[in-house]
Amino acid sequence: MKHLIILIAVCIGFTANAQNDVVTKLFNQYYDNEDFTKISVSSKMFELFTNIEPGDESEQEILDAISKLKGLKVIAADSVGNSQKLYADAVKKISGNGYEELMEVKDARENMKFMISEKDGIINELVMVVGGNKSFFILSLYGEINLKNIAKLSKSMNIKGMEYLKNLDESGKDGKDKEKEKDKDKSKERSE
Repeated sequence: MKHLIILIAVCIGFTANAQNDVVTKLFNQYYDNEDFTKISVSSKMFELFTNIEPGDESEQEILDAISKLKGLKVIAADSVGNSQKLYADAVKKISGNGYEELMEVKDARENMKFMISEKDGIINELVMVVGGNKSFFILSLYGEINLKNIAKLSKSMNIKGMEYLKNLDESGKDGKDKEKEKDKDKSKERSE
């Protein structure tokens, strides 16, 4: 019985790693390519931020969000000729490995897709892939993630690409919940 429990625990661990493995493989694929900028922020760096005294409630929410993060990785290129192919390949690989689409934005200049890995209602990884005319960008943020706080965090961090996350509060899952609340409030007003 003890061996069975250990075997199940090991299998669950491998399954959790397999989901993150596809993103790690993408980062490793471009890591040595000089056309790409690479950024990696460890949990230790996030821990340093939590030692800051918050000035107000908003800053405290941001520090709380940071304290639950384990890492951030970014790969970006501003002048690659096959950016749309890189985008399509990355989205296919990531979405085929159990990531759920959160939001997609397409316009004449670029395509952008947000995907999450979630377990028991807790988002443990947020992946953003962007492909433009000659630009390509992947961001992976992992740890315990609250979309509302991540949207606020993106406004305070000066890392290329984080500005894309500012719309998650309105457009992501938290935004959908707000829309439902607004609809309920309107229904109550009409019935009164």
